[in-house]
Amino acid sequence: MCECADSLEAMRVLGVDPGLTRCGIGVVDVAADRRATLVYVGVVQTPAAMALELRLLAVSHGIRAALEQHRPTAMAVERVFAQHNLRTVMGTAQASGIALALGAEAGLVVGLHTPSEVKAAITGYGSAEKAQVGAMVARVLGLSEVPRPADAADALALAICHGWRGGGDFDTRPGAATRSASAPTPAQRAWLLAERAAR
Repeated sequence: MCECADSLEAMRVLGVDPGLTRCGIGVVDVAADRRATLVYVGVVQTPAAMALELRLLAVSHGIRAALEQHRPTAMAVERVFAQHNLRTVMGTAQASGIALALGAEAGLVVGLHTPSEVKAAITGYGSAEKAQVGAMVARVLGLSEVPRPADAADALALAICHGWRGGGDFDTRPGAATRSASAPTPAQRAWLLAERAAR
């Protein structure tokens, strides 16, 4: 786990990469100029042999602790999508439900983002590999190494994606000025274009 100094005048986003075996939790401050700063990152891990209700309780405790300690102003959770492994998707959905309920309890509007949306936001490419996402998360946050395990990096990627999305409205036409504090990065521009095309 890592905890860093708070940043002023920023949107604080808690990202959750839901899962039963490993649930990634990341908190970042995203400034108006799109700069992101690491506040906290950790992973709640539970053994497969543990009773389901106790695994969900551990996930709940981990998310609640991050909410209470870091007091985010926004929350982002990975949107559950269909998988061939029913057991995996069920566990992910159950952990996701815990995160959503805790976000609502804290009075936060929770943003749901698909893996492709997050990959496009962070790397500019919706089919990027996990290693590419992790490398870009480290680069965006100015970290010397990629957060481990991958669930930790994914939670931070979710938080960054949500912060960038909520920070302003861009004009994505080539050469156009933005209406926000600064121009989007190439990755942000690609994500925004992809999002608008999907509407």
